[in-house]
Amino acid sequence: MAITCPKCGRQYDVVLFDFQGYLCCECGYKITKKDLHHRYINPPNIYIIIPARYHSTRFPGKPLVKWKGKSLIQHVYDCTAKSSLPKEIIIATDDKRIAQNGKSFGAKIVMTSPDHPSGTDRLAEAANLLKLSPTDIIVNVQGDMAYFHPEIITQVAAPLLNNAFLPMTTLVQEITDPSEIHNPNCVKVVFSETGKALYFSRSPIPYDRDKIGTRYYKHIGVYAYRKIFLDKYIKLPTTPLEQAEKLEQLRVLECGYPIQVIVTKHQVIDINTPEDLEKLAYLE
Repeated sequence: MAITCPKCGRQYDVVLFDFQGYLCCECGYKITKKDLHHRYINPPNIYIIIPARYHSTRFPGKPLVKWKGKSLIQHVYDCTAKSSLPKEIIIATDDKRIAQNGKSFGAKIVMTSPDHPSGTDRLAEAANLLKLSPTDIIVNVQGDMAYFHPEIITQVAAPLLNNAFLPMTTLVQEITDPSEIHNPNCVKVVFSETGKALYFSRSPIPYDRDKIGTRYYKHIGVYAYRKIFLDKYIKLPTTPLEQAEKLEQLRVLECGYPIQVIVTKHQVIDINTPEDLEKLAYLE
């Protein structure tokens, strides 16, 4: 079990704590008994932030595409709002059209810079504009996830609530459609027996050399971060594997940080191309 410094978010094993005095954090703050008690009676707040941009390479204007009379971004928001876990749900965007649409259905909007290289950078800027605490947990729901079960919010956030030493988590799902195995738009993932991600790839992994049959898992683009780690993450330099695969989560692994993987059986439908809209027809 860990105790968190309320000033900077650094974490220390409670066995280091001197109950007769205090533990001096690297930032200079003196952690006392009161802070230790606070650690147990006040769990971190959970915020959901939905990054959304208009100028998608494969599907421009995607967040505002209509289905059943609602924009895709509204469908994402509505699915998220069914979860009782978050303290607040926010849409982070640099586009006034998306902001206007979000406000029309009552969403809280944070306007971010148009110059972000990734959705994670937009997420971090939004978290800082909201002045979230270093100990808060931020769930990143992609702005193109038009349909999902709200239970996945609990699934991705729970490990961070139960293990103070985890920096981030994400979801995966077993592949049942063989065509997805060789589809580069479907990101595959392999992970250890303890659920730690080993690698993400657009290629089929693992390679079934002897054709004995193996399970393949696809990455579901839902993440949960501790705020203090998110701030560190965006300052890490881009890495060779990240650049090769164009998968920014590889930066975390290449820099030596763990990503806890949770297998979900809940259906998730994300829209990457106009053709993906056909997936929604099965929900009619």
